[in-house]
Amino acid sequence: MPRGYRTAPLGVPGVIQGSPYSVHILQEGFSHPPLPDGSFQADGTITLVRGGPVTLLVDTGGPWGSRRLLELLAQHGVTPENVTDVICTHGHSDHVGNINLFPKAKVMVGLDLTREDGWYIPHPLGAGGRLELDPGLLEVMGTPGHTRDHVGVVVKGTAMGTVVVAGDTFERDGDGDAWRALSEDPAAQERSRGAVVALADVIVPGHGAPFRVLKDGDVGDMTGEEGDEGDVES
Repeated sequence: MPRGYRTAPLGVPGVIQGSPYSVHILQEGFSHPPLPDGSFQADGTITLVRGGPVTLLVDTGGPWGSRRLLELLAQHGVTPENVTDVICTHGHSDHVGNINLFPKAKVMVGLDLTREDGWYIPHPLGAGGRLELDPGLLEVMGTPGHTRDHVGVVVKGTAMGTVVVAGDTFERDGDGDAWRALSEDPAAQERSRGAVVALADVIVPGHGAPFRVLKDGDVGDMTGEEGDEGDVES
């Protein structure tokens, strides 16, 4: 596993092409600084993965955005009935607010995996394994920390390499230590962040723009811009 890494802006708006699966950022998440009373406004990133037999939605945003989500899907020629799988990285309201729009899909919220009519499905994530959605191409990995049942989605074979839709394991590029205050288990999240960095060429965070991950020896982006730096635990 690499000892260090740096990040760089993705430089590609909205879509990461791939074969067979492409990654479409339907909504870029955000989180604004808190007001004096401690309240703050936030919404989660919503990502569509499509191109093969699986049509996957990763996180669904907050319930206040249901109409907008349907409009965003329609812009890509996707109806709720077309969505085969919904993976919510964790159970916070800005990530799970619209799962009711997809009653025919298999739905995962944290470590709960269900299918139509409320059937709960066993899977290997709780024991440290991966849930394969399309073997060799799409899988779900456990990324505990932000919540103890947090998960991420791995998309292989894109034009930019392996994409990890990471939910709130990463709040945004360059989130430094800001994520720690929101973490249920910072030590576990530190390990999860390291595992994601070691695997990913691109990370889609929960509340910001997607970004590239450059390990030692990688060539940086053409602009030379750099983001956060960090160590990856071995």
